[in-house]
Order: sequence, then structure tokens, then C-alpha cells
Amino acid sequence: MNEPVLARLQQLMTLREEVETLGAGGPWTPPADWVDGDRHLLLLLDVPGVDPDSLELQEEGRTLTVAGRRELPGRTLRAERPGGTFTRTLTFPEPVVPQSGQASLNAGVLSVRFEKRHPTIDVNATESGKAGQD
Repeated sequence: MNEPVLARLQQLMTLREEVETLGAGGPWTPPADWVDGDRHLLLLLDVPGVDPDSLELQEEGRTLTVAGRRELPGRTLRAERPGGTFTRTLTFPEPVVPQSGQASLNAGVLSVRFEKRHPTIDVNATESGKAGQD
């Protein structure tokens, strides 16, 4: 008579463990910033703990897809940091020269620098340059 109760309790414990570790292995989304430079666009993506060999970048038209994986060590008892795989598709805020991206990874931040198709011209710098020539 106690076996059904024990079996049900085991099911509940298993369900609780699955719920507690739900965020540990599922998809997650790293935060990203676009930074405007005069001649380039810079993408900064927070990917601390991500295996550099797992990072993939794919440029297609006006979008860039970044994917990777962060493994969580051992059996996680409590998880606040997301882990597992991620895929993030971002739209370029301005047109870039196709396939001009140069990536680097430093202190958990992926930086990808793209050459702008139409560089920004600083009107103030141009006018002050003319003023000195007169």
C-alpha cells in the first residue's frame, strides 16, 4: 500500500528537480550593444564562460546570427546563470560592407567590428578644418 505513495513521491521529486534545473540547460540570450564608429559598427555581446570553439557567426543580408554554448560544471544544485546553447539573430542598424566582420573575444565579451558601407562624416570636424585653412 505504501508503494504507490513512494512512487508518487519519487515522481514529484523528479519533477521538482527538472523544474529547478530548467533554466540551466535551455536556450538563453546574451545581451548585446551596437556601437557607432565613424567608419565602422561594433557589436559587443556578453558571453562569459562560453567555449570560444563553440562560437559561430553567420552573416546573411542585413542580419548577423551568433551562436554558442556555455557548459555548466557538474551537477547543478541551484542555477541562476543560464547555460546550454544560445542563438541570437541581430539586424545591422546601418548597412555594412558584406563579410567585413572581424571578431575578437576578451574578458567574456565578443567584439565584432564591421566596416560601414557609408561612413559617418563629422560635419563639425570638417568645418573646423576649413576654418583653420582660411
